[in-house]
Amino acid sequence: MAKIEKILIANRGEIALRAIRTIKEMGKKAIAVYSTADKDAHYLKLADAAICIGKEKSSESYLNIPAIISAAEIAGADAVFPGYGFLSENQQFVEICNLHNIKFIGPSLEVMQLMSDKSKAKEVMKKAGVPVVPGSEGAVKDVKEAKKLAKEIGYPVILKAAAGGGGKGMRVVEDESYIETAFLAAESEAISSFGDGTIYMEKFIKNPRHIEVQLLGDSHGNVVHIGERDCSLQRRHQKMLEESPAVALSPKRRQELLDVAVKAAKYIGYEGAGTIEFLVDENQDFYFMEMNTRLQVEHPVSEMVSGIDIVEWMIRVAEGEKLFGQEKVDLKGHAIECRINAEDPVKFIPSPGKIKTWIQPGGKDVRMDTHVYAGYIVPPYYDSMIAKLIVWGEDRDRAIAKMRRALEEFEVTGIKTTIDFHKKMMQNRDFIENRFDTKYIDEKYLK
Repeated sequence: MAKIEKILIANRGEIALRAIRTIKEMGKKAIAVYSTADKDAHYLKLADAAICIGKEKSSESYLNIPAIISAAEIAGADAVFPGYGFLSENQQFVEICNLHNIKFIGPSLEVMQLMSDKSKAKEVMKKAGVPVVPGSEGAVKDVKEAKKLAKEIGYPVILKAAAGGGGKGMRVVEDESYIETAFLAAESEAISSFGDGTIYMEKFIKNPRHIEVQLLGDSHGNVVHIGERDCSLQRRHQKMLEESPAVALSPKRRQELLDVAVKAAKYIGYEGAGTIEFLVDENQDFYFMEMNTRLQVEHPVSEMVSGIDIVEWMIRVAEGEKLFGQEKVDLKGHAIECRINAEDPVKFIPSPGKIKTWIQPGGKDVRMDTHVYAGYIVPPYYDSMIAKLIVWGEDRDRAIAKMRRALEEFEVTGIKTTIDFHKKMMQNRDFIENRFDTKYIDEKYLK
C-alpha cells in the first residue's frame, strides 16, 4: 500500500487538534474541515489547509458526506481520519471513501458492518469463544416474545436498541408487570433516536464495572492490546472519568480479559484501533458488551501507560505497515482521565458561551487535550466536552494525588464546567477506595 501524504480530518475540536499534531509530526499534511460555527477555531491555523463544509448544524457540516468528500478531493487528500463521533462508524461514509479511492483510516467496511448491530456482534463473539451476557438470539419481535424470553433468562433483564448508544432505547425491567410498558417505550425511543426500532434483550448484570480493552490490528492478521481501562464512572451511560489499569481486576482475570479481547479481534480480522467493551460482575466474571470500531475519547489513558501514539499507529497500519509484537507493549504506572465538559457540575446542563479565563494545569506527566482558550466561544451545536485532563502516576494513589493537584490549578470563568465535579470525585472516599460501579454517580453520588 502506498504511503499516505495528505490526511483530511473529518472532525472538530480537541480530537482534530490532537490528530493535526501527530500527522504533522509524521511529516504528513493535515487538512482540517470546519463549520461556520467553528470558523475562528485556532487549530485551523495549524492545519496545512482548512475548508468550510457547511453551516452550524452537524447535519449540514460534520455529517455532510458529500461536502467532506468534496473537501478531500479539492485538497487532494488520499486518506480520511474520522476521529470519534460524527461519521467515525458510518458505513455509508466508509463505502463512499472507498469508491473515491480515499483511504478510510479505520477498520474495513465488512468488519464495521459485522460489529455495528449489537445483537449480531454478540453472535459473532460467541462463535469466537468470548463470554456473552445471556440474552435473546437476535431481535425481540414483540411484547409476547419479550415476556417469554424474560422468563427463560430470569429477571432482571435489560432491553436495548440494536442500533443504540448513549443509553437511548434502553430499559431495565425488574419483573413481568413492567415488561410491556418498557418494551414499547424502548422501541419508540429507538425509532425516534436511530430510525430503527429493533430491540434485543439481555440479562441485567447488577453492580457491574465497565471495563474495555484497547486494541490495535493490522492488515497482516496481527493484533495487540494496549491494556484495559475502567470506565465505570458514568452518568446516564455517559463516561465521565476513565483510568488504566482497572484495579478491580485480579492479575489472573486481567490477563484472561486481555487474551479474550485479542482473540476476538483476530477472529474478525480487525484492522486499526478498536475497543472491546465488557461488563464485569461482582465475581469478576466478564461478558462482551460491544465493540467500538473507532478511536475512543479515552485513548490518551492507554497512551499514558504505554507510551504508544495510537493515532500514529492507526495511520501506519492504514499504510500497510506491520504492527510491533505484544512483547513491545510495556505498561507502566497508572493514568486517569477527567472529561471536562461545558456543563453545570451539579445539574449537568450544557453551558455554552464565551470563556473569559482559561488557566490550564501543567507539570510532569500532566496532559491537556483541548482546543479552547480564553476568548473562545463554546458553540451550542455540538457535544459539550471541551477538554480532557490526563495524568500519570507510579501507582493509582499517586495518579489521584496528581489529578487532585492539577484540578486545583485549573481555572475557567465565563462558562460552567465539570471541573468542580472532578475535584469532589478526587476527594471521594468511595472512588479512592475503589468502591463504585456504573450506577454509582446516578444512584449514590447525586443523591
